[in-house]
Amino acid sequence: MIEYRNLREEEICRKLFTKFIRHQIVTDCWRKENDKWVIRSDPFIDDWTEKDYEVLIACLKNTVNTGGFVYAAFCDDVLKGFVSVESGLFGGEQKYLDLSSIHISEDMRGQGLGKALFLAAKEWAKERGAKKLYISAHSAVESQAFYKSLGCTQAQVYHQKHVEEEPYDCQLECEL
Repeated sequence: MIEYRNLREEEICRKLFTKFIRHQIVTDCWRKENDKWVIRSDPFIDDWTEKDYEVLIACLKNTVNTGGFVYAAFCDDVLKGFVSVESGLFGGEQKYLDLSSIHISEDMRGQGLGKALFLAAKEWAKERGAKKLYISAHSAVESQAFYKSLGCTQAQVYHQKHVEEEPYDCQLECEL
């Protein structure tokens, strides 16, 4: 049985992620070339280092402390997925809120957790006056298929900081 709930700042620590499996084998990715999206072979394994966990934990704590949304899925009290949305509107008339992370443990992918977390994020953002979620999304073909299945499209306005930090990400939006 999956339990969904908000995370509190004090429980966001390295121990929370002890049994979370970030591991993702990537073979093909979407790339923008000459203003067209194409699929290119770019094999690598995506996983988190201890430094990545430190950054993630600090970011999630900051999201909670600044009025954002950090929502998680647990199975038998073990973290299996989470989503975060930042609290500050941006993008002018687009009225975006930033979906800053969504991750599902490798052993639970394809079972609906991602969709449930994404829908909860959309609802939270809508209640706060946003018109759209903004997502700087992993370019892996599988990740992009997930976002497309949820109605995400290429962002009308790019968030420059995201583009600079993750130049291979796909900049997406989802209407609320």
